[in-house]
Amino acid sequence: MKKIAFLLLSLVAAAPMEAQNVRVGGTLRGKYEYQTHEKEGRFEVRTARVNVSGDINPMVSYKAEIDLCDEGSIKMLDAYTKIKPWRTLDFTIGQMRVPFTIDAHRSPHQQYFANRSFIAKQVGNVRDVGASLGYTFGVGFPIIVQAGMFNGSGLTNQKDFWTHQVNFSAKAQFLLPFGLDVVLSAQKVKPDAATVMMYDAGLTYHRRGFIAEAEYLYKHYADGAFHPVHAFNGFVSYDIPLRKCLFTKVSPLVRYDYMSDHSDGKRYLDDKANTAGQLIINDYKRSRITAGATLSFDKPFVSEIRVNYEKYLYRHDPLPKVSERDKIVVEFMTHF
Repeated sequence: MKKIAFLLLSLVAAAPMEAQNVRVGGTLRGKYEYQTHEKEGRFEVRTARVNVSGDINPMVSYKAEIDLCDEGSIKMLDAYTKIKPWRTLDFTIGQMRVPFTIDAHRSPHQQYFANRSFIAKQVGNVRDVGASLGYTFGVGFPIIVQAGMFNGSGLTNQKDFWTHQVNFSAKAQFLLPFGLDVVLSAQKVKPDAATVMMYDAGLTYHRRGFIAEAEYLYKHYADGAFHPVHAFNGFVSYDIPLRKCLFTKVSPLVRYDYMSDHSDGKRYLDDKANTAGQLIINDYKRSRITAGATLSFDKPFVSEIRVNYEKYLYRHDPLPKVSERDKIVVEFMTHF
């Protein structure tokens, strides 16, 4: 993985001199978190993404992206080629975020809160290797349809991964008038022995500076391997423009998200991945209320300070993981 990071960084350095229509970008997120009950704090670099994208010709484009600090690890995220023979049709092959959900599909600089929702982090967070088709058409309003087939192996197990299973993902976005978007999606994966089906539905309403969103995800495990998982994410945000100030706007916002007991679909024995084991609860049932404000230096999602307070509600007190307890978060995000 270090070699991959070095090669991509070398490409970033050389690209402007060697090719035309090359875009170099990235996202940096540094934050401070303070747990109010434990009275402990920490600094963390949550994201250090670098990407190279460009157009070979009017029909062919590409993107390669790595994260140099994804919770302390280097990860290759995107590596794909996109072919667009017509304005309304595109074909993508490689490693990518699969077309599924609303919140999990957002890049870090497009997130509204410092920490991702349970849907985006645990329940519906899937990147994989495969191919997808996208088609846009209109029936009085735009409809965007995406569907693809994927290995189901995740990002790291590709070389010796062969399967007779078909893992798929499909998503439809209805961009209705008056600022209302409806998103429906479904996905089949097989992380281990049990097939997992997920269904997601969401609504987003945006008008001027006001945004409201609600999303529900249902996750079903075949043959009763684990009980179904229910997850919900809903938030509201309102932009208040500022004049003659360091910031261009301030956006108060509040979120409620929920997740029932969740399994990642893999078998464990003695707390270690093992095919001789069984599915376990990786994330316990909980809900969370997040409130705060986002201060924008520039255009939205370019350079922001996100200040959040997270209140976790668990079924039992001893269950919270170390990093999933009541806390104050101050995050600085820069996208270039």
